[in-house]
Formats: sequence, C-alpha cells, structure tokens
Amino acid sequence: MRKTNLGRNLAALSLVWMLLIMPIASMAQTKVNMPKNRYKIQDDVKIGNEYSGKVEQQLPILNDAESTRYLQDVGRRLVNSIPREFQQPAFRYRFKIVNARDINAFALPGGPMYVNRGLIQVARNEGEMAGVMAHEISHVALRHGTAQATRQNSLKNRILGIGAILGGAVLGGQAGAQLGAAIFQGTFVLKYSRQYENQADILGARIMANAGYDPRDLANMFKTIAGQSKGGRPPEWLSSHPNPEKRYKTINNEARLLRVSSNPIKITRGFARAKEKFGAMPRARSMAEISKGAKNRQNTSGNQGGNRTENGGNSGGNNSAMASGRYSRRVQRPSTRTRLYRGGNFMQMRIPTNWREFPSQSDVWFAPNGAYGNQGITHGATVGIHQTQQRTLDAATKEYVQGILRSNTQLRQSTRYSRTRMSGRAAYAVRLSGRSPVTGRTEYATIYTTRLRNGNLFYVVAVAPYNERYRYNRAFNNMVRSVRLAQ
Repeated sequence: MRKTNLGRNLAALSLVWMLLIMPIASMAQTKVNMPKNRYKIQDDVKIGNEYSGKVEQQLPILNDAESTRYLQDVGRRLVNSIPREFQQPAFRYRFKIVNARDINAFALPGGPMYVNRGLIQVARNEGEMAGVMAHEISHVALRHGTAQATRQNSLKNRILGIGAILGGAVLGGQAGAQLGAAIFQGTFVLKYSRQYENQADILGARIMANAGYDPRDLANMFKTIAGQSKGGRPPEWLSSHPNPEKRYKTINNEARLLRVSSNPIKITRGFARAKEKFGAMPRARSMAEISKGAKNRQNTSGNQGGNRTENGGNSGGNNSAMASGRYSRRVQRPSTRTRLYRGGNFMQMRIPTNWREFPSQSDVWFAPNGAYGNQGITHGATVGIHQTQQRTLDAATKEYVQGILRSNTQLRQSTRYSRTRMSGRAAYAVRLSGRSPVTGRTEYATIYTTRLRNGNLFYVVAVAPYNERYRYNRAFNNMVRSVRLAQ
C-alpha cells in the first residue's frame, strides 16, 4: 500500500511539474545569434577609443557631475545584466550626456555611449531612458559595427577601413544623418541593417528585464518617438531602420516571453533630479543646429588658416587632449610673457605663454600643464559664446551664470554682479566659489560677460584655487583687458 501511494504521489507531482514548465518551454525567448565577424575584439576597442575623442571634440558634452554619475549608475546596472554569452571583458562601457534636444542616443564599438539630454527630458520614467540605453548596449555587445563592416565589401568600405564606423543611433532618420554629418564630415558612416536593429531591440528587452526594468517601457519610447515626428509616423530610414510602430510591436511581443519584475524600476530619485535640472536649463540646440555650427566653424577655420598664435603655431588642441592630461599639486605659475590667440575672425586676446589651448565645439579652454584632465581645469580660463534669447546683457549674464551653477553643483555665487568693461563694451563680472572635486581645495571662478552684435553672450571664465588667487589675478585681468571683439 505504501509503495502504491508513493508511486501515485510521484506521478501526480510529475504531472504538476510538467504543467508548470510546459508554458515556459513553449514560449522560449527569441534566439539572438552573434553575427559573423572577421575583426578582433581589440578592433572594436580601438575604434571606440579613437572616435570617442572626435565625438567629444565636436558635440557639446554636458559637464554636470551629478547627472553624469546618475547616467553611469544606470549604465552599469544594464551592463551587468548583459547575458553571459554576449559579455566582452575587454569592452569598457562609459556613458556621457550630449547637450542636444533631439530624442536620441548612440554608441561606439567597444563601449562609449552618448545620450542626448532631450531623450532624458522626454522620457516619462527611468525605464524608458534605460530601454534606449539597453538597445545601444546591445549594438555594442553584439559587435554590430565590425559585423556590418564584415558584411559590406564595397570598394569605398575597403578604402576607408574599419575606422569609419559609428554606432547606430536609436532613432536614425534625419536626426541620425545629421549626427553623422556633425561628427564625421566627409567620413563614410555605416548604417545598421534591419536585422541588426531587430536584434538590438530583442537583446535590449532581455537586458532590461534582467536589470529589473519593464521592456515595455522601451516599446513606449518608440511610441513617443513616433509622436514627436511629423504626422506621428516617420518614414523608414533608407529602408534599413524599422519604424517605431514596428519596433513597438516587436518589443511588446518579446516582453511576453521574459520574466519581468512585478515591481519594475520606474521613477527614481536620480531620474527625477536630472529631469528637474535639465528642465531649468536654457533650451538645448538641435543636432541640426550643432551640425550647422560645426560647418560654419570649419569654414571660418579654413579661411583663417586655423586659430593662429603670434609665434605662428597652430592651436591644435581638443577636449580629448585635455582629458588625457594629469592633474598635479604643483602647477606652474602663469608666465608674465604672453602670446596672441585669435579665435576665427571675430576675437583675439593675449594669454600666458605657458598655457595650452583646447578648442571644443563651442568654446576654448586655456590651462598650464598639471591643471587639466578628464574633469576639466583647476587653473586657467574658458572663453566662448553662449547662445541666448535674452534681450539684455543683465538677463543673458544671469541665465548663463545659473546654468554654470546647475552644472557645477559644488559652486555658489559669492559676490554680486558688478559692472565693468570688455573690448570697449559694457560688461559684467561675478565670482563663484566652492570646493574643487579634483583638488579638494576651495576654488574660485570669476565670470566676465559682454554681448556680441548678434545678441549672443561672450564670456570669459577664470578659475584658480583660492589660496593662489593673487598669483592668477594679474594674468586674468590682463586677459580680459586684452580681449578685442570684431562682432
């Protein structure tokens, strides 16, 4: 009797177990295979490292430590959720914010990723933002850039080589084309196939579920993209990118096959803080405007032979070079001898001869050795133009200063706005101060502003540790007095 009951019990348990696992077995996740690739892992890494410098030279990277740290935390959560078969230990994923209003993001082979401020602002919750990031991480993990190069055997591709790859933007279309134009003028940019976009959506959904998000948030983001386009349904991009409506259905179908948390991550403190901060900032430019500005500067540089110094040398710097610098506790004092710096055909000023210059997309940084690195400068100055719709110098100055304070949360305004002169024009000066995240010492930043004829704001931001201010004040005053504006 005991044997019979035991047998019946085992049979019943087996039947229950089969009923439990049958739905799972019959609804297996969509299989994603690693594409054929003739390139080495190190090729992806090399391309990403090389082109990330060019990206950061051309695009306005948002220098906000708090928001960038938040984005990196989300990125790490997603990277740690990549299925084991697609993990590449050699890849170094890193995440930065582009100060552009387009709903977009893109990634480079090997790991560098750039998320537009506009995407974060339009996302309704962290899951929607994380979904776009997961899609881009999938392109990197599946090595779609070098895989696409493997598939394309055109003469043009053979000539340009593997270094011409740019990771695909999530939206593509006109915004994607403008993005490529802004960064790689005259360079062939590979466009991912429908198959690769579909793979990135499927793997992205899986990464989201593993990380505690709801993949349907990624699907909802494509609905948002469609709603932001004319007619609510943008055309498919060169027959290569599936349109948002198709991607919405694909991702929702995949979500039904995944184990999604009953309490997925939605609104977090970091997400709410970033949305609040970006909403208070001046409106960001579009990629089209950034691209146009890059072309104009390129033309100006060509006409003027580049930014020339008095001794005939080229400026030759960029933000990638600045980021490669090493900070030192012993920074050379500003030289009493100066050289002439010319910015295009509209501005010139004198700077200490022992300061290097690092032109970027919208400004130029000056600093001595030991005072620059991947977190900006500890000693030196920044000169640039702030686009504004404000009608008065007073309002434009306050708008710019508030943007600086929001982007550098360690700083506080320490003086009132005072009137001064720069290049024979009415100007303002104001001082900010706070603890430097690099040196740990109190630093000050004095901001000088005046208006150009087109209404935009010209600024000089002078930075130095507070206990070295007397060494630098003379150099800063000489710089401001030497400014000559032709516009």
